[in-house]
Amino acid sequence: MTTRVERVELEAILPLRALFLEEAHHQVRYNAVHERGWSDSYSLFIDGRNVGYGSIKGQEIKDRDTIFEFYLIPPFRGHASGLFPQLIAAARPAFIECQSNDPLLSAMLFEFARNISADVVLFEEHSVTHLAVPGVLVRRRRDSDPIFPHSAEPVGEYVAQLNGEVVATGGFLLHYNHPFADLYMEVREDCRGRGIGSFLLQEVKRECYLAGRIPAARTSIGNFASRACLNRAGLRMSGFMLKGQISA
Repeated sequence: MTTRVERVELEAILPLRALFLEEAHHQVRYNAVHERGWSDSYSLFIDGRNVGYGSIKGQEIKDRDTIFEFYLIPPFRGHASGLFPQLIAAARPAFIECQSNDPLLSAMLFEFARNISADVVLFEEHSVTHLAVPGVLVRRRRDSDPIFPHSAEPVGEYVAQLNGEVVATGGFLLHYNHPFADLYMEVREDCRGRGIGSFLLQEVKRECYLAGRIPAARTSIGNFASRACLNRAGLRMSGFMLKGQISA
């Protein structure tokens, strides 16, 4: 048996990447990295047949130092531990970063990396909720709406209004793999802890479905308020973003 790793253009890996996305069936955080030209692509060969691919991105866009996708079609998956070091040798990355709900790359992470850590929690849709906050109305944002300063998230297309004032905004991003979308929101500091964020996310989830997308989300592992807010809005934890340094 002969194996080979070859640097290729993005188009060469797209058929197998479609299989990867179908098999994953969850939101892929770095999906847009490919579309934006921020990745290098490698095809994996066994006896001359293209059986998988690997993708490298940078912690900074200008660099390519992190393996973030690794896929082999099921009949050849038993050769992962042999092909992965060849990908490392060809691309010379320093890190592996993956979602814990990606079983193949997670296995490679724990086999070939050290100093593994997690900094982001991933969430998936779980249940329909029926939240309400007295006096709070959720609607689309108007151009004339005065918006409070945001410190973490962009100003969303939807707002929560209390006593005539916008006290929270939110929305969903569509640059993730279809059919998933990423929810976000921010509540004005003096109005936090009242359930407004969860109520807003509940309503944004409905709009997300109406747009033909499945809601998902992520937040910092230490942001317990955000995690609780997402849980109350009917999402549940689905994994973590893991990163490790490739062993010498």
